[in-house]
Amino acid sequence: MSRQRPHRGPLITFEGGEGTGKSLQVARLCATLEARGVPCLATREPGATPLGQVIEGLIRGREGLPLEPVAELLLFLADRHQHVSQVVAPALRQGKVVVCDRFLDSSEVYQGRVRGLGWERVRRLNQWVCGEVWPDLTILLDLEPKVGLARAARRQAGQGQGRDRLEREELDFHRRVRQGYLDQARAEPERIRVIPAAGSPQEVAERVWQGVEPFLEEWPCGSKA
Repeated sequence: MSRQRPHRGPLITFEGGEGTGKSLQVARLCATLEARGVPCLATREPGATPLGQVIEGLIRGREGLPLEPVAELLLFLADRHQHVSQVVAPALRQGKVVVCDRFLDSSEVYQGRVRGLGWERVRRLNQWVCGEVWPDLTILLDLEPKVGLARAARRQAGQGQGRDRLEREELDFHRRVRQGYLDQARAEPERIRVIPAAGSPQEVAERVWQGVEPFLEEWPCGSKA
């Protein structure tokens, strides 16, 4: 028997370290949903709103400004509140499936677990800025950090871009990020599903769909899928 679901669309978030293919898999999942007649919105953090684009520049290091961990966290939270208010919540009320490339788990892992600010403290702040908007399903794309960073470097070289602030961190930092995500998944197994991100984009997309399809069947919008 399906659980009672709220009268809105579901929020599906994608998480993972650098180069795990989150953006690509968000786009592929939305294409799959739209092909099945399911209304869908793809979005991202940071940078999905005009204010968010300014914040993204500061976070990514384009301005060359140093950031303390608390300042970094507060910038992400400001972007998130604007994003939830202007983009995510309105789409959910319209009954759309919202698929987001990074969301609140990123802050709890990067700033809470790895930067040392405490994931419980970051969780409380996320609850404050997000209100009732919380991920219904989180897809964690898991990949060995060396592989992910190499992927990211190839992508950036093809686009003529350099590494951003987070990608310039030492390998140990990225290994701790991966472990932080896995710890997060162990703490919330009903919400967070770990999907191996090795292999071709199509192979990963098929694994993602295997995790998403049964979840959507419990939502009114998923009856078309």
